[in-house]
Amino acid sequence: MKIIAVRPFINKLALTKPYTIAYNTFADVALVFLEITLANGIVGLGSASPAEEVVGESPEQTLANLQTEFVENLVGRDIRHFQQIIFESHQHFALLPGTQAAIDLALHDAFGKYLGVSVASFYGQKVKALPTSVTIGIMNVAETLEEAKNFAQLGFKILKVKTGIDVEEDIERILRLDELYKNKMLIRVDANQGYSIQDLQYFLSATKEAKIELIEQPLPVGQEKGLLILDADDRKILTADESMKNAKYALKFSQEPQPFGIYNIKLMKCGGIMGALSIANIAQNAGIELFWGCNDESIASITAALHVAYSCPNTRYLDLDGSFDLAEDLVSGGFSIEDGLMKINDKAGFGFEILA
Repeated sequence: MKIIAVRPFINKLALTKPYTIAYNTFADVALVFLEITLANGIVGLGSASPAEEVVGESPEQTLANLQTEFVENLVGRDIRHFQQIIFESHQHFALLPGTQAAIDLALHDAFGKYLGVSVASFYGQKVKALPTSVTIGIMNVAETLEEAKNFAQLGFKILKVKTGIDVEEDIERILRLDELYKNKMLIRVDANQGYSIQDLQYFLSATKEAKIELIEQPLPVGQEKGLLILDADDRKILTADESMKNAKYALKFSQEPQPFGIYNIKLMKCGGIMGALSIANIAQNAGIELFWGCNDESIASITAALHVAYSCPNTRYLDLDGSFDLAEDLVSGGFSIEDGLMKINDKAGFGFEILA
């Protein structure tokens, strides 16, 4: 089945409310989309939301890349060769994971629809459903507790708390949350590279009784060796995020002693599903668990992340709440949330509906 048309475009979508992390404040997000149309009328949709401060690629650059001759020349290619096309796109757009992801996801969606199966079924679904965490940005203690209360009322069971600016306030926020929601909600922490090793040691010691489930990227990228002074038990809950860009880094951090016990995979960092599977396979053989994260993203790419996450046996954690923050989207469906669990449907491709 031939590809007969490709259409890239960009949309700037408002967030429901601004939020702050260790190095920035965000009020909206620019998302890039790629439509691939097959000769039988099937349309596959891919979406990209690259974080320029992490991967060095902006949404505007992604759009420009998708408007090049390479992408235009996908017209006439056979969708059954989608993995070969993805391989070629990784070669052509090396170190441009947003561009890679948009192409990868659009091809996967089109191929799954062509075959009449979900992408998770194509790769073999190993996990049925997991809960996602919901994110509390950096804010004062009172605001943190109010956000947690709202999420608890909505039925969520896992909080991910952004930290990394003021370690003393971070500790107070975590201890107050633990006091109020012990045995009711799990707590995860994302420091976004905001700590020194001394800050991290202090934070770990002060919050030991809170039994934090995991801590994402506590130290800046490039300082991973500093984590090796920590006990193995402490390192087991540390999660590589900004440090975990592609399979090369997965292999590097899998060597003993391992600085991280968990790898955070984001499709926007590793270039889509094929890149994610490369990281996941290394992690599985190294005894490292998988945590699937996201940026502010469309349901289109969040659903794609769910499909590949559920195809990996070492998937343990989800933080796929990126579409919850959007005031609007270009697709609907794809997944449902039941008792806090994220469930995909059995529809072909990624199973979402493209809105008119």
